[in-house]
Amino acid sequence: MSLELDLDALVAIDVHTHVHADTHGHLALDDELNDAAAKYFKGDPYNPTVPDIAADYRAANMAAVVFTVDIEHATGHPALSNEEIADLAAEHPDVLIPFGSIDPARGSKGIALARKLVEQHGVRGFKFHPSIQAFEPNSRSVYPLYEELQSLGVPALFHTGQTGIGAGLPGGRGIKLRYSDPMLLDDVAADFPGLTIIMAHPSVPWQDAAISVATHKANVYIDLSGWSPKYFPPQLVRAANTMLKHKVLFGSDYPLLRPERWIRDFEALEIKDEVRPLIMKENAIVALGLR
Repeated sequence: MSLELDLDALVAIDVHTHVHADTHGHLALDDELNDAAAKYFKGDPYNPTVPDIAADYRAANMAAVVFTVDIEHATGHPALSNEEIADLAAEHPDVLIPFGSIDPARGSKGIALARKLVEQHGVRGFKFHPSIQAFEPNSRSVYPLYEELQSLGVPALFHTGQTGIGAGLPGGRGIKLRYSDPMLLDDVAADFPGLTIIMAHPSVPWQDAAISVATHKANVYIDLSGWSPKYFPPQLVRAANTMLKHKVLFGSDYPLLRPERWIRDFEALEIKDEVRPLIMKENAIVALGLR
């Protein structure tokens, strides 16, 4: 299942978009978490399917990395099908890049599923959300899964920092932010130098740690999703303009944060002209191995 991206014609590659519903109407999050997230991001709930995402990004002349998050073990809410997402994405190879999601709690079955998704369904990477999946990324129990991803040659994208999922609910619905400290990924990057790691979002309250890890480890990138650029920490803007100009990627967090809103605010940010195309597309081409 090969991609058919016209990399020269695309204006951007969004490395962080969520599938919120399958073709049967099942949602990735339960109603309480879905409504809380929409409130946190100050938007109306929007639960796009894979074909919806393809239509939105084709109209914008962008490509998008699409995924769900497997949180079934932690929440009891059934996960959307990785296979369905990948197979539907394969019907839109001009705009969609499929990622999978495997809860590390699935153990050896999850490792086998990762290989199946890559080899049989064309999945190009995997998304993890340590806070919702309730695991420490540097736990040795997860290392066999990372070993498999490294062997398969596909990147791992990790949520880092604050999360809008569970925000404002009593106890945050039990979701613990400490699992998403980017410094936990420093161990992973050091122990798996052949694994490309993407740290998602401005990693507040650990932004300096994320910058340090991405600067020190050649296999680590930062995506800028989940925050309007007008709220980016100033040290992140400085790093993106200088020492991390080849390590920072455009991501929106669609559908909770739409790319048009993100780009509008990004255009007002003091980013060097020569750095903008790197962030919007060129760095993603390298990180995702698209050429």
